[in-house]
Amino acid sequence: MAPKYKLTYFPIKGLAEPIRFLFSYGGIEFEDFRFSQEDWPKFKPNTPFGQTPILEVDGKVIHQSTTICRYVARQVGLAGADDWEAVQIDAVVDTITDFRSKIQNYFYDSDPVSKEKKKGSLFKETIPFYLPKFEELVKNNGGYFVNGKLTWADVYFVGYLDYLNFMAGVNLLEKYPTLRSLCTTVLELPGIKEWVAKRPVTPN
Repeated sequence: MAPKYKLTYFPIKGLAEPIRFLFSYGGIEFEDFRFSQEDWPKFKPNTPFGQTPILEVDGKVIHQSTTICRYVARQVGLAGADDWEAVQIDAVVDTITDFRSKIQNYFYDSDPVSKEKKKGSLFKETIPFYLPKFEELVKNNGGYFVNGKLTWADVYFVGYLDYLNFMAGVNLLEKYPTLRSLCTTVLELPGIKEWVAKRPVTPN
């Protein structure tokens, strides 16, 4: 009997969308439970470390969004053909996470002076550092991040893209045709295409 999956998160794409993409790619049914920001104090004490998303697998709880992605990727065959491929995928995923964290650090800064300073660093240093390297990596791997084939690193990146663009306030891939092509490839995968067509419309 197939496991019963319940994904719990805010009513946005955010950190949960790559997980939703992976489930959808694999054609795995899951409950997409979304709660409002106002209800978060009610749910927070019931999470392992006061964070979301969480995934319940037959009632057993997994936390940490990247860990959940890796778990689902294994279920759908995108976690690498061997240990070496898996570690290459992990390295890319961790680098994407670093990039996301730097954008989040700017976006969620509530101090106007500090945020403006971070904005300069983000747009003059961070984005110009990471995106050309991502572009080159995908170009050198036949249109994917690792070994010229689809892995969860590709789904992870594309699943985050709307959230990254929202936080940065720009189209991050405007100057990067190879990354745009990867995005198109992932979004045209049947399960993911179906999910995108039916998912709730949210700004990020």
